[in-house]
Amino acid sequence: MENLKTLIGKPYPLGATLTPDGVNFAVFSRNGKKVTLNLFREQDDTDPYASIEFDGIKNRTGDIWHIFVPGLKAGALYVYQVDGPFEPTEGHRFDSSQFLFDPCTSAVTPVSVFKNLPPTYRTPVDKTDIELSESRKFYKFPKCVVIDHDSFDWEGDRPLNLPASRSIIYEVHAKGFTAGKSSGVENPGTYDGFIQKIPYLKDLGVTSVELLPIFEFDEYENTNENPRTGERMKNYWGYSTISFYAPKAGYAADKTPGGCVNEFKRLVKEMHRAGLEVILDVVFNHTAEGNEHGITLNFRGFDNKVYYDLVYNHKEYYMNYSGCGNTVNTNHPVVIEYIIGCLRHWVLNYHIDGFRFDLASILNRREDGALMKISPLVEAITDDAILHNTKMIAEPWDAAGSYQLGEFPGTRWCEWNDRFRDDIRKFWRGDEHVSTGAATRMSGSSDLFGFRKPWVGINYVTCHDGFTMNDLVSYNSKHNEENGEDNRDGNDSNWSYNHGYEGPTRNPHIEKMRNKQMKNFILTLLLSQGTPMILGGDEFRRGQQGNNNAYCQDNDISWYDWTVLDINRKIFNFTKRAIEIRKKHAVFRRENFFQGVRDGVSDIQWYNVDGSNPDWNELSRFLAFTLSGRGCLNDDGNPDNDFYIAANTDRADVMVTLPSIPDETKQWYRMADTSIEDDDAIVAENQLEKLPSQNHYVIPANSLIVLIAK
Repeated sequence: MENLKTLIGKPYPLGATLTPDGVNFAVFSRNGKKVTLNLFREQDDTDPYASIEFDGIKNRTGDIWHIFVPGLKAGALYVYQVDGPFEPTEGHRFDSSQFLFDPCTSAVTPVSVFKNLPPTYRTPVDKTDIELSESRKFYKFPKCVVIDHDSFDWEGDRPLNLPASRSIIYEVHAKGFTAGKSSGVENPGTYDGFIQKIPYLKDLGVTSVELLPIFEFDEYENTNENPRTGERMKNYWGYSTISFYAPKAGYAADKTPGGCVNEFKRLVKEMHRAGLEVILDVVFNHTAEGNEHGITLNFRGFDNKVYYDLVYNHKEYYMNYSGCGNTVNTNHPVVIEYIIGCLRHWVLNYHIDGFRFDLASILNRREDGALMKISPLVEAITDDAILHNTKMIAEPWDAAGSYQLGEFPGTRWCEWNDRFRDDIRKFWRGDEHVSTGAATRMSGSSDLFGFRKPWVGINYVTCHDGFTMNDLVSYNSKHNEENGEDNRDGNDSNWSYNHGYEGPTRNPHIEKMRNKQMKNFILTLLLSQGTPMILGGDEFRRGQQGNNNAYCQDNDISWYDWTVLDINRKIFNFTKRAIEIRKKHAVFRRENFFQGVRDGVSDIQWYNVDGSNPDWNELSRFLAFTLSGRGCLNDDGNPDNDFYIAANTDRADVMVTLPSIPDETKQWYRMADTSIEDDDAIVAENQLEKLPSQNHYVIPANSLIVLIAK
């Protein structure tokens, strides 16, 4: 064991900070009594070459333990051990035999904690368990990596920070996007492989890519088995963070310690070069350490009582608003500072454009569980000077019953709009008397966001959690048998319809109906007021075999099958053209809600089949409206066109009476008709043909039309 020369160091910033002369280490522990830093030369080393015990007086400022090690360079490897009281009833769970990640480490080596637990390992529930627990092995425990963030050449890159009103979000799994055999990339399932698919995203036309969690997590946390194959399931989605400042090393083609950092930075830089934003799905509501029977990884070992929300008067137990065993104590000033520092880290060191907060209502709960009007954390994020232009998106509910859709505090926050999902699904399934709900959603959900802006609502028909769009039109019920939970998991309220056969079929009539329904969903989503989010793969009918909870399927069920793109090229082309319509016409991405009649012209006007005003109490399986482009300026500075949009969700065709155009010099042209099977379902604007009749139009059953006045 080497005796290294050390200096007192500085308490800020937290983490391992590289300087020209060495590395400064700083960690928080209020109730810890002894902190030890272990240094390693190789990621598989069995023993550290140096163990440095911090002096409790010289190397401590307040609650921050700090030390400077001269001569250390980027790539240095380390883990901590912290000793202190083990008194679960008082909230303390210190155990000096446990190795700990630095909560602020910028990278860890790609080794699984959960996969390499010894068979006799017992988690520290009480003192008896601690005495019987088998110690971990250093070589099987991930090691933190010292990173030089300043060495990466960004070539002038900065976050794009596109206006939310112009955003079209594409939700995608960083690994699954290219992990399949048909991806056609080198290094499939990695950040590097993702870079090779950027031209595809650019061609599709989306503006922003929202990645499922890429903060370091351990996929082997899941111990369930596939009942059909006997294989161990995995935590594929990654909603169980073990290191909040580190990109997942397993997603990097470069497996050298810290190689994931520059590889992910290259991905962000290349995305920005292509004009694409990067939004990260983040999980600050809980960690992978679990409940009182969980495993110590970092926070629990540094200061359990500070980092977690514990049950009052029974501090050996954890509050569990996440449904995952624990809840992060996001009301504590130390934790607030930690989370703000983490968000800044990703914006400053990785140029991230936005964050989507999983189960964000938890961030608004007091320690006793009551919801606050606005929490200290949400207020701090909202008004932070560095994060001021960064997109903030809330999933405005949690697993303990909170539902804050339309009421999430902080005026600059966007919110996932599950009401759009459900109302549009019911409408296009052909349910009776749901046209009013569909009209509200398509016009921007002013009932939810009326005191803010239309773009606050993140509209989606499908997302990672639930059916893909292909499965939405192919299955009447979920098929999650291979998740190992007897098909009990996943949502039973899917509002889906298989059109006559459960699952894949070669029946041409059923396939025609499914393709048309896909186009209905896609066009409705992209022409509705609000910010649209497309589930990656929906643009070419990616399916998951009817699994609506594929969180554990790190395999072909979840991975993208790119051969399906060639089969369903028409759906891809349709989606691409629908995106082009939204981008070109400001009337579909209004900055403000509809105001009604202004200067004698209605910005939106609703119609019945016969052209009269609809009776909303009677209207069923039909919806039609005009949009005035008069108050919406396109990118060329000129007012937009007027549009007529009509949806027939009935089983029979209908002939509609077309409204007159205020400008008598213009006539109606067909822009889209989802009943058309070939690529003419959406017509390029330089190829538009005038309608033979300016008075009537036959809308086939289960179809959507878009007419433009020119």
